[in-house]
Amino acid sequence: MTNPSPPDNWPDPTWSASPQQPQSTPPADPLYHASGQPFAAEPVSKDPYAPADPYLGGAGYSAGGYPAAGPAPYAAPGYGYGPPAPRTNNMAVAALILSLVGFASCVTAPIGAILGHVALKQIRQTGEGGEGTAKAAIIVGWILTALIVLGVLFYAAAIIFAIASSTSTSP
Repeated sequence: MTNPSPPDNWPDPTWSASPQQPQSTPPADPLYHASGQPFAAEPVSKDPYAPADPYLGGAGYSAGGYPAAGPAPYAAPGYGYGPPAPRTNNMAVAALILSLVGFASCVTAPIGAILGHVALKQIRQTGEGGEGTAKAAIIVGWILTALIVLGVLFYAAAIIFAIASSTSTSP
């Protein structure tokens, strides 16, 4: 009676074809080369201060005396810092500047917000950078425009109230 072969044709090291015959070659000793010379223990990395792996049973060595396999201590050298960033849309920068100048001039804030919308459309069509700059110009421009409109309305209401109160108290 013969035993069936292991699945996927992998040899079973504990099973021999005939139980009466010993294996033809003795198992290899993991501490020695085939020539009989012992393996020299080598550190895992050239860094003497690298932490040892506590699961390998020593300062970076496996149980058989081989250097422990693991990731390299440093990343592989690269060819730079990645692809260059896309160039920023000039209209987005101009829109942010006009929106911020709106703090002082009160006129350029809505212009900056409108240019921010145009710049955002250009950025989406061309793939340029500056989407955050365009969005900042839109947000700052419309908030300042709303504050300016509220300020003008408050000022107009104050003038109307002053005129109404001065005419009602006249003799």
